[in-house]
Amino acid sequence: MSPAERPRLLIIVGSSRPGRSGHHVARWIEGRVHEHGEFEPVVADLAEIALPFFDEPRHPRLGDYAHQHTRDWSKIVGSADAIVIVTPEYNHGPSAVLKNAIDFLHAEWRDKPVGFVSYGGVGAGTRAVQQLLQIVTTVRMVPVFDAVAIPFIRRVIDEDGELATSPLMLNSSAAMLDELGRLLRLLRPATAKV
Repeated sequence: MSPAERPRLLIIVGSSRPGRSGHHVARWIEGRVHEHGEFEPVVADLAEIALPFFDEPRHPRLGDYAHQHTRDWSKIVGSADAIVIVTPEYNHGPSAVLKNAIDFLHAEWRDKPVGFVSYGGVGAGTRAVQQLLQIVTTVRMVPVFDAVAIPFIRRVIDEDGELATSPLMLNSSAAMLDELGRLLRLLRPATAKV
Protein backbone atom coordinates (compact mmCIF):
# COMPACT_ATOMS: atom_id res chain seq x y z
CA MET A 1 0.00 0.00 0.00
CA SER A 2 1.43 3.38 -0.98
CA PRO A 3 1.66 6.18 1.62
CA ALA A 4 -1.20 8.01 -0.12
CA GLU A 5 -3.46 4.96 0.27
CA ARG A 6 -2.75 4.40 3.95
CA PRO A 7 -5.13 5.77 6.61
CA ARG A 8 -3.90 9.06 8.07
CA LEU A 9 -2.80 8.86 11.70
CA LEU A 10 -2.71 12.29 13.33
CA ILE A 11 -0.08 12.54 16.08
CA ILE A 12 -0.92 15.49 18.33
CA VAL A 13 1.92 16.98 20.39
CA GLY A 14 0.03 17.99 23.53
CA SER A 15 2.51 20.43 25.07
CA SER A 16 3.65 23.87 23.99
CA ARG A 17 5.93 25.05 26.77
CA PRO A 18 9.62 25.85 26.24
CA GLY A 19 11.84 22.96 27.32
CA ARG A 20 9.13 20.38 26.65
CA SER A 21 9.78 16.75 25.72
CA GLY A 22 6.62 16.12 23.71
CA HIS A 23 8.09 16.89 20.29
CA HIS A 24 10.87 14.34 20.92
CA VAL A 25 8.30 11.74 21.96
CA ALA A 26 6.17 12.55 18.90
CA ARG A 27 9.17 12.08 16.61
CA TRP A 28 9.78 8.68 18.23
CA ILE A 29 6.17 7.49 17.81
CA GLU A 30 6.15 8.84 14.24
CA GLY A 31 9.10 6.55 13.53
CA ARG A 32 7.26 3.62 15.09
CA VAL A 33 4.20 4.38 12.90
CA HIS A 34 6.41 4.30 9.79
CA GLU A 35 7.91 0.97 10.89
CA HIS A 36 4.46 -0.45 11.64
CA GLY A 37 3.38 0.36 8.09
CA GLU A 38 -0.40 0.49 8.41
CA PHE A 39 -0.78 4.27 8.71
CA GLU A 40 0.60 7.42 7.17
CA PRO A 41 1.60 9.63 10.14
CA VAL A 42 0.91 13.37 10.23
CA VAL A 43 2.22 15.40 13.18
CA ALA A 44 0.27 18.35 14.58
CA ASP A 45 2.40 20.28 17.07
CA LEU A 46 0.17 22.47 19.23
CA ALA A 47 3.12 24.80 19.85
CA GLU A 48 3.28 25.52 16.11
CA ILE A 49 -0.49 25.59 15.57
CA ALA A 50 -0.78 28.12 18.42
CA LEU A 51 -4.53 28.14 18.90
CA PRO A 52 -5.69 30.99 21.13
CA PHE A 53 -7.73 30.24 24.21
CA PHE A 54 -11.10 28.96 22.95
CA ASP A 55 -12.67 31.94 21.18
CA GLU A 56 -15.48 30.61 18.98
CA PRO A 57 -18.82 32.35 19.65
CA ARG A 58 -20.93 29.33 18.68
CA HIS A 59 -20.84 25.80 20.04
CA PRO A 60 -18.37 23.60 18.10
CA ARG A 61 -21.05 20.96 17.45
CA LEU A 62 -22.59 23.42 14.93
CA GLY A 63 -19.40 23.47 12.83
CA ASP A 64 -20.03 27.16 12.09
CA TYR A 65 -16.57 28.51 12.81
CA ALA A 66 -15.94 32.26 12.94
CA HIS A 67 -12.12 32.14 12.88
CA GLN A 68 -9.60 30.92 10.31
CA HIS A 69 -7.45 29.25 12.98
CA THR A 70 -10.43 27.06 13.88
CA ARG A 71 -11.14 26.21 10.25
CA ASP A 72 -7.48 25.27 9.78
CA TRP A 73 -7.51 23.07 12.90
CA SER A 74 -10.81 21.53 11.74
CA LYS A 75 -9.22 20.59 8.41
CA ILE A 76 -6.22 18.95 10.11
CA VAL A 77 -8.34 16.86 12.49
CA GLY A 78 -11.13 16.21 10.00
CA SER A 79 -8.72 14.69 7.47
CA ALA A 80 -7.36 12.18 10.01
CA ASP A 81 -8.62 8.60 10.22
CA ALA A 82 -7.15 7.89 13.67
CA ILE A 83 -5.42 9.88 16.39
CA VAL A 84 -2.48 9.43 18.75
CA ILE A 85 -2.23 11.99 21.53
CA VAL A 86 1.25 12.56 22.95
CA THR A 87 0.60 13.96 26.41
CA PRO A 88 2.62 15.18 29.35
CA GLU A 89 1.20 15.20 32.85
CA TYR A 90 0.78 18.58 34.55
CA ASN A 91 -0.55 18.47 38.11
CA HIS A 92 -2.00 14.97 37.56
CA GLY A 93 -3.78 16.02 34.35
CA PRO A 94 -3.29 16.94 30.70
CA SER A 95 -1.95 20.30 29.62
CA ALA A 96 -4.33 23.21 29.17
CA VAL A 97 -3.23 23.64 25.53
CA LEU A 98 -4.27 20.05 24.76
CA LYS A 99 -7.67 20.36 26.45
CA ASN A 100 -8.20 23.65 24.60
CA ALA A 101 -7.37 22.06 21.24
CA ILE A 102 -9.90 19.29 21.84
CA ASP A 103 -12.57 21.78 22.93
CA PHE A 104 -12.29 23.78 19.69
CA LEU A 105 -13.93 21.02 17.63
CA HIS A 106 -16.69 18.45 17.89
CA ALA A 107 -17.78 16.44 14.83
CA GLU A 108 -14.19 16.21 13.57
CA TRP A 109 -13.31 13.88 16.48
CA ARG A 110 -16.35 11.63 16.20
CA ASP A 111 -15.86 7.86 15.77
CA LYS A 112 -12.09 8.12 15.40
CA PRO A 113 -9.95 5.61 17.26
CA VAL A 114 -7.49 7.30 19.59
CA GLY A 115 -4.39 6.04 21.35
CA PHE A 116 -2.13 7.68 23.92
CA VAL A 117 1.60 8.07 24.38
CA SER A 118 2.15 9.63 27.80
CA TYR A 119 5.29 10.67 29.57
CA GLY A 120 6.37 12.24 32.83
CA GLY A 121 8.04 11.30 36.07
CA VAL A 122 7.24 8.27 38.14
CA GLY A 123 3.59 8.31 37.01
CA ALA A 124 4.62 8.29 33.31
CA GLY A 125 1.69 10.57 32.44
CA THR A 126 -0.92 7.92 33.20
CA ARG A 127 -3.06 10.24 35.34
CA ALA A 128 -3.30 12.68 32.42
CA VAL A 129 -4.50 9.81 30.22
CA GLN A 130 -7.17 8.89 32.77
CA GLN A 131 -8.60 12.41 32.53
CA LEU A 132 -8.26 12.45 28.75
CA LEU A 133 -10.31 9.26 28.50
CA GLN A 134 -13.30 11.14 29.92
CA ILE A 135 -12.73 14.04 27.53
CA VAL A 136 -12.23 12.08 24.31
CA THR A 137 -15.25 9.84 24.89
CA THR A 138 -17.38 12.94 25.40
CA VAL A 139 -16.54 14.05 21.85
CA ARG A 140 -17.25 10.45 20.79
CA MET A 141 -13.74 9.29 20.04
CA VAL A 142 -13.05 5.60 20.60
CA PRO A 143 -10.02 5.06 22.86
CA VAL A 144 -7.93 1.93 22.57
CA PHE A 145 -6.91 0.04 25.68
CA ASP A 146 -3.23 -0.29 24.77
CA ALA A 147 -1.05 2.76 25.41
CA VAL A 148 2.58 3.78 25.76
CA ALA A 149 3.62 5.23 29.13
CA ILE A 150 7.18 6.56 29.46
CA PRO A 151 8.39 7.20 33.03
CA PHE A 152 11.28 9.49 33.94
CA ILE A 153 11.28 11.04 30.49
CA ARG A 154 14.43 13.13 31.04
CA ARG A 155 16.43 9.93 31.62
CA VAL A 156 15.52 8.43 28.23
CA ILE A 157 16.16 11.47 25.97
CA ASP A 158 19.74 12.08 24.88
CA GLU A 159 21.33 15.45 24.02
CA ASP A 160 20.15 15.09 20.40
CA GLY A 161 16.53 14.56 21.46
CA GLU A 162 16.51 10.84 20.63
CA LEU A 163 14.69 8.43 22.92
CA ALA A 164 16.40 5.36 24.31
CA THR A 165 13.77 2.80 23.43
CA SER A 166 12.99 -0.03 25.83
CA PRO A 167 11.43 -3.37 24.87
CA LEU A 168 8.33 -2.30 26.82
CA MET A 169 8.00 0.87 24.73
CA LEU A 170 8.38 -1.13 21.51
CA ASN A 171 5.85 -3.77 22.55
CA SER A 172 3.28 -1.30 23.87
CA SER A 173 3.53 0.94 20.80
CA ALA A 174 3.08 -2.06 18.47
CA ALA A 175 0.04 -3.20 20.47
CA MET A 176 -1.46 0.30 20.41
CA LEU A 177 -0.96 0.68 16.65
CA ASP A 178 -2.36 -2.80 15.99
CA GLU A 179 -5.44 -1.95 18.03
CA LEU A 180 -5.88 1.42 16.32
CA GLY A 181 -5.85 -0.39 12.99
CA ARG A 182 -8.30 -3.03 14.16
CA LEU A 183 -10.73 -0.42 15.51
CA LEU A 184 -10.44 1.70 12.38
CA ARG A 185 -11.38 -1.28 10.22
CA LEU A 186 -14.41 -1.91 12.44
CA LEU A 187 -15.50 1.73 12.51
CA ARG A 188 -15.05 2.56 8.83
CA PRO A 189 -18.28 0.91 7.60
CA ALA A 190 -20.24 2.77 10.29
CA THR A 191 -18.72 6.14 9.38
CA ALA A 192 -18.76 5.80 5.59
CA LYS A 193 -20.69 8.62 3.94
CA VAL A 194 -23.71 7.41 1.98
